[in-house]
Formats: sequence, C-alpha cells, structure tokens
Amino acid sequence: MEQEGKFTQGSTMKHILVMSGAGSIGLMALFVVDLVDMLFISMLGQDELAAAVGFAGTLVFFSTSISIGTSIAMGALVSKSLGAKRHLEAQRISISTMMTALLIGCTVSVIVYIFIPELLSLIGAKGYAAERAEAYLRILIPSGPLVAVGMAAGAGLRAAGDAKRSMWATLAGGIVNAILDPIFIFAFEMNVEGAAWASVIARFTVFYFSVTPLVRVHNLVAMPSIVHWLGHSKAIFAIALPAILTNIATPFGNAIVTSAIAQFGEDYVAGFAVIGRLTPVCFAVIFALSGAVGPIIGQNYGAERYDRVEDTLKNSLFVTTIYTIVVCFLLYFLQDYVVAIFSLQGDAALIVTAFCTYVAISFIFNGTLFVANTSFNNLGKPLYSTALNLGKATLGTIPFVYLGADMFGALGVMYGQAVGTLLFGLIALVVLRKHISDIAKGHEPEMEEDVPATCVNTQPFCTHDALVIDDASLVTDEATK
Repeated sequence: MEQEGKFTQGSTMKHILVMSGAGSIGLMALFVVDLVDMLFISMLGQDELAAAVGFAGTLVFFSTSISIGTSIAMGALVSKSLGAKRHLEAQRISISTMMTALLIGCTVSVIVYIFIPELLSLIGAKGYAAERAEAYLRILIPSGPLVAVGMAAGAGLRAAGDAKRSMWATLAGGIVNAILDPIFIFAFEMNVEGAAWASVIARFTVFYFSVTPLVRVHNLVAMPSIVHWLGHSKAIFAIALPAILTNIATPFGNAIVTSAIAQFGEDYVAGFAVIGRLTPVCFAVIFALSGAVGPIIGQNYGAERYDRVEDTLKNSLFVTTIYTIVVCFLLYFLQDYVVAIFSLQGDAALIVTAFCTYVAISFIFNGTLFVANTSFNNLGKPLYSTALNLGKATLGTIPFVYLGADMFGALGVMYGQAVGTLLFGLIALVVLRKHISDIAKGHEPEMEEDVPATCVNTQPFCTHDALVIDDASLVTDEATK
C-alpha cells in the first residue's frame, strides 16, 4: 500500500471527491445518529428534554472543538512528512501528536466537568432543562480524551490517504450508537442518560477503529518517547494553538446564538436543537470536504507542487458551492416533512421552517470559510484562520444577532447569524484569492513567526533526515457528539 505522496499524482478533483465522499459517509452516520437521538428524545413528549440535549450539545461541541486543534496538527505534519518521503519522522510526529491530544483532552474534560452547572447557566439553561442537560454531560464529558486521541488518529489515516478506514471508524461508531440508543432510552427507560451512555460506547468504538489501523496497517505510530515529544511539541503547538482558537470560535458563536434564542422560550431552543442536528447531516459533505482537502494540500505542499495546491483550492470552492445549493433546494421542499417527523409545533416548528426557507443558503459562505481555513493553515498563515473565525464569532455574530433579535425576535437571531456568516465568508474569499494568486506565481508565501520551526540533525530526536515542518491543515471533524 502506497503511503507516501498519494495525492501528488492524479486528478485533484478525483482526490477531493473520493476523500470527501468517504469522509461524509462516516460523518453522516454519526450525525444521523445525533439526529435520531433528538427524534427519540422528542418521542418522550417533553420539550424540556429536547432543549436539554440542545444545551448539552453546545458544551460538547465546545470541548470537542478544542480537541480538533491537535487533529489539525496531526494531519498537517504527517501529510507533509509523507509528501516529502520522511516516513520515520511521520511515525514520531504521529505518536507525539496523539500524546498531546491525550493531554489536552484530559485537561479540557476535567475543567468542563467541574464547571458544568456554571457553563449551562452561561448559555441560558435553567430549571428542568438545565438539570437534564447536566445529567447528560456528567456521563459524556469524561470520555473526552477518547475523542481527542481518536480524532487525531483519524486525521493520521486521512493524511496517509486512507479515506476508507477513516470512514469506517466513524461509521462503526454511528452504527453502535444507533443500535444502543433505543435500547438505553426506551427499553432501559434511561431517557437522556441512556442517550449519553450510547454515545460513550460509540466513542470507544471510534477510538478503536481509528487507532488500530494507524498502528497495524500504516505503521504510522512510533513508540512513545518523552524526548521526541518535547522535541516536537513546539511544532505541534505552533499549529494546534491557533487551530484551537480557530475552532473554539465556532461553538463560542453558537453559544451566543443559543443564549440569545433562549430568552424567547424553550420551544425555540427545542426547534434550534433540531436545526443543530439537521445541519451536519445535510452538510456532511462540506464538513468532510474541509477535512479531506487538508491532506491533499499538505502532501502537494510538501512535494512543492504549488500548481496542484491551487487546483485543489479552486475545485474545493466549486464543490462547496454546488453541493450547498442542491441541499438548500431539497431543504426548502422537504421542510414540512422535517417538522412532522419531529412532531414540532408552534414556535419550534416556526424556527425550523425559517431555517429551511431563508437561512440554510448562508452555508455557502460557511463552506467558503472552511476551505479558506484549510488553505491558510496549510500554507503557513494559521493566524489568518484564527482571525477570521474569531472575527466571525464576535464581530460577525454579536451585533448582528442582537440587532436581529431586537427587530424580528427569535427568528432574527438566526437571520443575524446568517448575515455575519455571509460577511466573513466574503472576506475569507477575497483574502484567499490573493493567497491563491501568490501560489500561482510560483512563490511560497512568507511564513509567519508562529509557524513550526526547523529541526536540525544535532537535536536528539532527529534522524539523518532533517525535519522541516512549516505547514498545517484544517480538519473540521465534528464527527463526535
């Protein structure tokens, strides 16, 4: 099996479609289960329980987004090393990154677990919904380290070009969750706690099916070494920290939106929770695309094939736009079925139909931002991604959301968020085109000071092949709950 430079040859569009297609199947499996979770909870007949899962999902998304930072470093550094035919260094950076993921995952899980009540209150949860959300999180949050390491291992598989096994890891988790959900929720009468336990077992499944092939099939995991980890830590954190800031911006923005909607009542929150589960199912290909593009860019950048980097970026934007238009067309005509399936009424139904009719199309600009983030991280501009996402979560969310709420109520919150997304998507596109122009001229972009440094042979963890690490790639993997 070819492990080095798989993406440096052949059609970039084919690579994008194959990687995105396989990735989206795995992601969609988990997202569909997430959606079915909400369906099962809604069948219990209490809007407070649906709202509870919505509130809990916001915090889970936040903690998971932090772990994405290390998976970004994993995909970037491993794909770059493989593209440059440095397999031994790829093995070492792989285990060092997974050690970092474990450390970050444990730290985040402990902090979130301690402050669950305060965090729920901060995003507007109260009363019975807050109580049920806390019960859900007390079970799910301790499995955070599994998610962190599993996501890093999945990024390693994609970096090696193994879209199939990366897909099967998430697909297996989705299947396990789908089987256990009705058993725990209804047969054992565990309600939201049952949904949480099903998710925990699913996370163990994803962990196993991600790590095992990385070790046994691709031989991309060296023995753990503190010396190597210390040597790699600067390179890892130089990518991971800006990526963490980039990724926590999204749940931060979502928390602002959830809190703004919560003031209009739990029915709106319940409807918004359904939207939160519906969106990743509908746009799974876009989420997978951002994860698929990173390794393709990374290998070609490592091989100094800048023409293929440019081609990859253009094709990614094309796929994003066409796919989003098709999905929005389907959502518009199927919105009544969505409302009926989830037994939504009143305000809950109103907010879902408004999303399907007016708001979903704004995902074109979300997708554009995803592709831009991948490009900037992979081509030496990680702080561009950070600035864009933080800007979108603050300047692109707060004023628009609160202005929209003042003018149109709960629906205005969504409208305001969509306007902010459009604005920052356009900004990202303008800056990205300038970046693409630089690449087209055959010049490497000037590297920022915070991008990973160079390792020379005199350092204890180096081999006869000098390690030069100077890129990153965005892997937007919201594949876990």
